[in-house]
Amino acid sequence: MICVDRNGCCNFTTVQSAVDAVGVLSQKRTIIWINNGIYFEKVIIPRTKPNITFQGQGFQSTAIVWNDTANSAHGTFYSGSVQVFATNFVAKNISFMNAAPMPRPGDVGAQAVALRIAGDQAAFWGCGFFGAQDTLHDDRGRHYFKDCYIQGSIDFIFGNARSFYENCQLTSIANPVPAGARGINGAVTAHGRSSKDENSGFAFVNCTVGGTGRIWLGRAWRPFSTVVFAYTNMSDIIAPEGWNDFNDPTRDPTIFYGEYMCGGAGANTTLRVPYALRLNDNQASPFLNVSFIDGDQWLQPFMSNSM
Repeated sequence: MICVDRNGCCNFTTVQSAVDAVGVLSQKRTIIWINNGIYFEKVIIPRTKPNITFQGQGFQSTAIVWNDTANSAHGTFYSGSVQVFATNFVAKNISFMNAAPMPRPGDVGAQAVALRIAGDQAAFWGCGFFGAQDTLHDDRGRHYFKDCYIQGSIDFIFGNARSFYENCQLTSIANPVPAGARGINGAVTAHGRSSKDENSGFAFVNCTVGGTGRIWLGRAWRPFSTVVFAYTNMSDIIAPEGWNDFNDPTRDPTIFYGEYMCGGAGANTTLRVPYALRLNDNQASPFLNVSFIDGDQWLQPFMSNSM
């Protein structure tokens, strides 16, 4: 185990220096214990450092924060405060934050990622993800999110991963919309599946969607965008149409946007877009548990890779 403490009470004072000290291509899990505090740094876990666990002390008391944007980092994909390219990464009870200013409508290059996860077989337990536009770059690979808090405004969960979100709280910080006003100012997801040959998608089960603004559950960043919400409570911030095809109707036949047994004022499907699916039991079943991400083959129980 490696310990990180801002005040010098441990092996390291920065998270990146702890990552750098992990052996290359180690087959054993390395737990990086991160004491309470806000760590202002940009952290990269290269693909040569698999099997790392970040163990924080609570997502409201341990955070890694940076403030890059697409402009400052020369691309949204590089703006992440924490970027993980290694396999078998685990994070527990810690927050990832991008502190760049919330973009105004029409701002160019203001996307600001808190975490990019691009390694296969990653798990996040009790973590926080804080940003505005493009908060969580769920890029590629199979990922598990449990009891997480994810906050943003536009496309705040985006990418082309195959991910299962369980008991997560999704909170929009889009500007409040005056009563009677029309218009959309946010979206929860922008999934990037571009062909039927890819095996990717986002599944949200037993989650909550709330906050401010008037937002879509998802918009089709790529033509085969795949997102399912099941057993999820949605507040009235969800627009009645629910989903958006990125204003490209040619995507409608190939999008897979489904809802199953959801509740709350935002879950009324009567005015949903025509291509949105009210899933039956058979259609929903592949998305309802960790088999969606082959979790039975790799996902370890919460306690197995703690201290």
